[in-house]
Amino acid sequence: MSQPIRVGLIGAGYIADWHADALKATPGVKITAVCDTSESAARALAEPLGARVLTRVDDLISENICDCAHILTPPNIHKDIALKCLAGGLHVLVEKPVAESAEQTAEILDAAAAANRRFHAGHNFLGLPGYERMKSAMRAGEYGRISSAELTWALPLAPLRSGPFNLWLLREPKNLLLELGPHLVAFAQDLFGDLEILHAHAGNPVMLPGEDPRPQSFRILARAGAVEITFALSMVETIDDRSVTLRGSSARARLDFAQDVLVVERENAADLVANPLRKQMEMTGQRRREGLRNAWTQLRSLNTRNPYGLSFRGMTAAVYGALTEGKPQDPRFSGESGLAVMRCIDDMIAKLPPETLKTATPAVQTRIPKPTAMVIGGTGFIGRALTRRLVADGRDVRVLSRGRTGPFPDLPDNVETISASLHDLDAVTEAMQGIDVVFNLAKSMDTTWADCLKNDVGVALRVAMASEQAGVKRLIYTGTIASYDMSDPETPISEETGFAEDMTDRNLYARSKAECERKLLDLHCDRGLPLVIARPGIVVGHGGPLQHWGIGRWHGAGAVRIWGHGRNILPFVLIDDVVDGLVRMIDAPVEGQSFNLVGEPMLSARGYFNAIHETLGARIRVVPGNLHAFYAADAVKYGLKKYALRRHGVIRPSLADWKSRAHFSPFVNAHPKEVLGWTPEPDRARFIEKAITHANLFGF
Repeated sequence: MSQPIRVGLIGAGYIADWHADALKATPGVKITAVCDTSESAARALAEPLGARVLTRVDDLISENICDCAHILTPPNIHKDIALKCLAGGLHVLVEKPVAESAEQTAEILDAAAAANRRFHAGHNFLGLPGYERMKSAMRAGEYGRISSAELTWALPLAPLRSGPFNLWLLREPKNLLLELGPHLVAFAQDLFGDLEILHAHAGNPVMLPGEDPRPQSFRILARAGAVEITFALSMVETIDDRSVTLRGSSARARLDFAQDVLVVERENAADLVANPLRKQMEMTGQRRREGLRNAWTQLRSLNTRNPYGLSFRGMTAAVYGALTEGKPQDPRFSGESGLAVMRCIDDMIAKLPPETLKTATPAVQTRIPKPTAMVIGGTGFIGRALTRRLVADGRDVRVLSRGRTGPFPDLPDNVETISASLHDLDAVTEAMQGIDVVFNLAKSMDTTWADCLKNDVGVALRVAMASEQAGVKRLIYTGTIASYDMSDPETPISEETGFAEDMTDRNLYARSKAECERKLLDLHCDRGLPLVIARPGIVVGHGGPLQHWGIGRWHGAGAVRIWGHGRNILPFVLIDDVVDGLVRMIDAPVEGQSFNLVGEPMLSARGYFNAIHETLGARIRVVPGNLHAFYAADAVKYGLKKYALRRHGVIRPSLADWKSRAHFSPFVNAHPKEVLGWTPEPDRARFIEKAITHANLFGF
């Protein structure tokens, strides 16, 4: 038997999991290394795969442990990494966009030719089974002569409205088109060949911090021979429509590539009375068939072959099937295809009005900030508002972030953003020099308890130790009300209410935050750590998301299954009120105390969505969530994972945990009002105005 092709993953972020799952299912392939500048991120992905962990691309190349590298980093460094890997003798598969321009893509293609190695473009949706059926049918003439095509990407992009704002795709307006455009252009290029771009328009601008506009929609007209093509991209809160529609002389075919559903509408020869009925019955039959096929695929694979995952499997099967058999590259994923797509994207950008490509001029710095406050997690929803409030109160702020830039371009005199690993005690201690108060808003969304202990509890303790060593006068830690057992409507919750002794049956986030609090309070009692704990409720207001998972399980922007019946009052709180509470904790004599920052009783889940409908005219479909059914489904998954799949560390489900998500227990907010002088918004009309009317929930 021939040796498997050894693959290294460069970049261990979200997209790397999809590549890893696809590669595990691809014959003749073995993942041998994961490389990321964050060793913890690389290790989390590599260990279950039995792969090596590396933090430098040079080491991945020099140690000869890979034959091919998947480059899954931010696009601005794709080219340099690809050139280095190709020069080191590796084939490369580069995530889309393969580079930031056609010129950079051509450099990669030339380097691949010079090294006699393959350059693959990661246009994964071309590997969907439904797309392959559509393409084959079109080529066979089943749709007749194609006169026009519409390619649509309509999917909310929450970072445009609620951050994080330091992502690559938000740095420049064109990056949005570079990020999303290749999905659609790859379809059109593969179906029709080279495209001519006729017109491009950008719309629905939204202001990023610092009055920096970004478009939330693009509409582009193009042509390929006799086929007229429309590209439509929308990133506001809209119903999910990711589709390819072909209009031919004999049929109209529509592929929903997010769901892998292909439906073809044809004329029939029935008489005028029966014709429309027969057409709709044929369409109904197709949709039923597609739905049942997808449901069966999901059921028999235990939800491991969803459409998005299938697209990656189709791509890796085509790429490595050709490599192992010594065949030419599949044109869908070739470097030449990647270059053609990027040329088209460049042409689109060139056709956009110049004013839509401009970014705001950064404010000129006139003084060096002298921070006395530090915000860890300052680029998040609460952190951004807190930082701006601190500046408004006359404090300079140091924001600790993963990157070196933050969402404060208009405050260069008052805010400095620095990068330091929260796993590096010395670096965090150094960052706290000169700081009087530290706000720790960091959280880690882990999938195992071991990772929670390392990335959440461990980090919280490290921040506390750094605070002690740096002489910080006040450490304000942000926990969560989710750590409470909120399952009993007859049990009011106040700061006197304790967490359960045994939290092994609670969700990891609730359990981990509770453990952080316990460890930090031990340090306060044993060593005098100047600690104050804040637990915000369900935070709403400008900068927050429409699809808030503290209220329910969302299915796009138009439908939500709320936790429970939705008639109980929820612990909502305005973002400005949370920030006010946090600021009041700086100087108040409240060391060792905790505060539940929950607003006045205002709205139930149903009341919240009714208010959205009344004020914004948007009727969101609200479905009650049967918590017993959620619990039963969780129990089945628990059994399958633990006993069928033999996974370790699986969380034991509990009905109380599911009921707690519904926030059945009422909150008493007297403590922060009495001790801090905190006054959350008491007027219902003003609350709705701040939480909904002026919150830009839909982006337009």
